[in-house]
Amino acid sequence: MNRAMALATIGLASTVLGTPGQPATDGKESRPANAAPAAAENVSKSLAATGRHSKLLEAFKAAELDSVLSGEGPLTVFAPTDEAFAKLPPETLESIFKPENKEQLADILKFHIISGRTVMGCDLTKIRECSKTLQGQGFLVGVKEGKVYIGNDPAHMSVVVKTDIKCSNGVVHVVDTVLLPKPKAKTATDDKSADRSAH
Repeated sequence: MNRAMALATIGLASTVLGTPGQPATDGKESRPANAAPAAAENVSKSLAATGRHSKLLEAFKAAELDSVLSGEGPLTVFAPTDEAFAKLPPETLESIFKPENKEQLADILKFHIISGRTVMGCDLTKIRECSKTLQGQGFLVGVKEGKVYIGNDPAHMSVVVKTDIKCSNGVVHVVDTVLLPKPKAKTATDDKSADRSAH
């Protein structure tokens, strides 16, 4: 083998195997192993991307809370699917979307959010209750046959069907049932207002 042919052979080997201390390459640019992963979307955009949460996003918009999902966070969001909303009685679903019931709808949506921290799926298996949501009330957490259940009524719990959808401002867990907070206790002020309305 003459010198020119030997140099050409060495050059070909360097292209396929890589020079010492450098990764092999096929001539195309490769992503460095230590490169930062692509930035995650915020909760709102992540939910939109699933194609299963259009009713939830519609609800946040109707309650004028859509900015919460795209806010700074950190947030932990338990996101009911469109199928979860379909499980509600039709009259209930129609009622909560009426403009005059916007406050009730807002309470329901806030009951699905923990603000100020991210609770991962592995954390849910270790706790027995979430003491406080953005709505103010908390809910129970249970594990049975490998499934995580959440809710405020042991007889009617929502199953967490998917965990740890990581977002730029928090994390999303998908649930199969819409969580309903307990009715707020009436105050003396509420009773007086009702009396004035009656007269």
